[in-house]
Amino acid sequence: MKSLKFFFSLLLTTVMLSAAMPAMAQEQEQSTEVVTEAIAEVEATAEVAEAVAEVATEVAAEEAVVAEEAAEFSVKQAISKFANESAIKGFAEDWRYLVMIAISFVLLYLAIVKKFEPLLLMPIAFGMLLTNLPGAGMFHAELFAGGHVHWEDFALGDNAGLIDYLYLGVKLGIYPCLIFIGVGAMTDFGPLIANPKSLLLGAAAQIGIFATFLGALALGFGYDQAGSIGIIGGADGPTAIFLTSKLAPDLLGPIAVAAYSYMALVPVIQPPIMKLLTTDKERKIEMKQLRTVSQREKIIFPIVITVIIATLLPSAATLIGCLMLGNLMKECGVTERLSKTVQNELMNIVTIFLGISVGATATADAFLNFQTLGILTLGIIAFSAGSASGVLLAKFMNLFTKEKINPLIGSAGVSAVPMAARVSQTVGQKYNPGNFLLMHAMGPNVAGVIGSAVAAGILLSFLPL
Repeated sequence: MKSLKFFFSLLLTTVMLSAAMPAMAQEQEQSTEVVTEAIAEVEATAEVAEAVAEVATEVAAEEAVVAEEAAEFSVKQAISKFANESAIKGFAEDWRYLVMIAISFVLLYLAIVKKFEPLLLMPIAFGMLLTNLPGAGMFHAELFAGGHVHWEDFALGDNAGLIDYLYLGVKLGIYPCLIFIGVGAMTDFGPLIANPKSLLLGAAAQIGIFATFLGALALGFGYDQAGSIGIIGGADGPTAIFLTSKLAPDLLGPIAVAAYSYMALVPVIQPPIMKLLTTDKERKIEMKQLRTVSQREKIIFPIVITVIIATLLPSAATLIGCLMLGNLMKECGVTERLSKTVQNELMNIVTIFLGISVGATATADAFLNFQTLGILTLGIIAFSAGSASGVLLAKFMNLFTKEKINPLIGSAGVSAVPMAARVSQTVGQKYNPGNFLLMHAMGPNVAGVIGSAVAAGILLSFLPL
């Protein structure tokens, strides 16, 4: 019985072992595969480590080369690199930069030392200085090539400098209009209202604009260029900039410099013309004191002028509207804070931006050419013709009026407020110390401001943009 149990136990054990053998063999194969994979991973890791070591060796070699080059870097090489990256190389390659900088120094001298229109001439001169420093990259004329703003280049933002953005106020006609608001707030139209005849003297002074326009056409300038050159005769800087930015933006630099330079030179240019066209007796003519103008008249005047001129000549509405808005702020008596703001803070800020922007357009390419010489020559002719026209009209009016007009006040119609009126006063007192022409001269002087804006509107209406 025991032998039988043992036999069956042995048989069962044998059957179980036979059944387990395949599973054990499979486990052994899997273990072998795991070991093989582990060995492969170790070998791959070794290859990576070897590659890292090679890269580290190469980096170390490169660092050694850089260190060696740095050790060999000499003072001569440093100076050469500095020269190439500075403006010195630009001056050496194009001498015209030095000429333009010299011109900017002359204008700075006239503004600071001689006090010729310093509030505008100084920023213009400094803008000219900045734009002619090679490599500064503050103004790029190509962004405004063809008289148009290339907005796609501005959108990139990589090729636009500080003055490029400031110049948009000129190109879009913003600065001149804001300045006209300030001029209006600082202007007293009382002398013009008290003596309406002085409006004719202001209108006569604009003859120089149209005479020079015809002269420029005869010399071969295009209609748009001739219109921009002629407006110099109005001796009104903002108007000249406004019109030129629309008609001939490529001439903005020379025309702006000419306009403000001649405005600054009023005390030098006008007296010889005034003396040449008048007699000693005419210079001594005394004029009666003007009547007092009521506040109601001063309030109604800018409103009426705006309506009339904007109706008859819509193209002049922008400048005239801004001028009269500023004046209404001053005269109405209820917007004193606004009036002071446009006379001071706004006027000063816009003047800075306008001056720098306009000066920056005076690049060597745009300024140093025979065309610019022609513009400067025609500009002085326009200004002189405007001054002479006012004087001659005053002499003509004396043939038909009982109350004589001192012809010296006619030259004040060129719009250079209030400098032209002061010149009339100064010249008149030289021949008659008891003569006071200042308030009489302010009539044609402020009329000239209106006249130059109207002249610009006429040119915009008739000339193609």
